[in-house]
Amino acid sequence: MRRRRLLGLAAAGTLGAAAGCLSGGDAADNGDAPGESDGASGGDADGENESTGDDESGDGEDGSAWPTGTYADYETTTVTVEGTDGAERGSVTAALADTRDKRFLGLSDAESLPEDGGMLFVYDAPKDSLTYVMREMDFGIDIVYVDGDRKIVEIHNAPEPGPNEDGEQQRYPGSGQYVLEVPYEWTDRHGVSVGDSLAFDL
Repeated sequence: MRRRRLLGLAAAGTLGAAAGCLSGGDAADNGDAPGESDGASGGDADGENESTGDDESGDGEDGSAWPTGTYADYETTTVTVEGTDGAERGSVTAALADTRDKRFLGLSDAESLPEDGGMLFVYDAPKDSLTYVMREMDFGIDIVYVDGDRKIVEIHNAPEPGPNEDGEQQRYPGSGQYVLEVPYEWTDRHGVSVGDSLAFDL
C-alpha cells in the first residue's frame, strides 16, 4: 500500500501537523492544513484537509495522462519556462491549486507525476515566507518559487523521504506568489535556473 503524499504550506519556522507545503505570510493564511500554513505536503496547512482520491484516469487539456484521479477535474495551464536569453527550457501541464482547499491537498493524492506534469500553487499576492515540507511523500519533486513578476527566485530538489523517514524534517523555504512543483530533478534536466521566467495563463 502506498504512502500518502502530503505537501503542506506553513509559516517558516512553524512545524505543521501534516505533511506538505507550509506557507507563511499573512495571519489569515496560517492554519493547520497540509499546505499553506502548518500543513502537509502538497497543499495548504490550514486544517481544512480533504479527501483522498481514486487514481482514475483523466486527460489533461493537452491530451496527456495528467491530471488524473482526484485532480481530473482541476483546471490546468501550460507552464513554459523561458531562460534569460528567451529560449524555452521546457514546459509542463500544471494542475492549478488556486484555492485554499486545493493548496491544502496539493499533490498528496498523487502516486507520481509524468515528466510533462506538475502543479502550480497560486496565491493572491506575494508571500515573504513560505516553507514546503515532504511529509509522507511517495516521490520526489522539484519545488520552484516564483515571484509576482513570474521570475524564478528559488529552486529546491526535494527527494522522496527514506524508508524510515516521514519527511517532516525536509523543509524547503522560499518566497513568492507562485510555487511550481514538477518531477524530481526536472529543472536540472531542462537547464532551469534562478532568474528564468514562467509563462502561463490563469
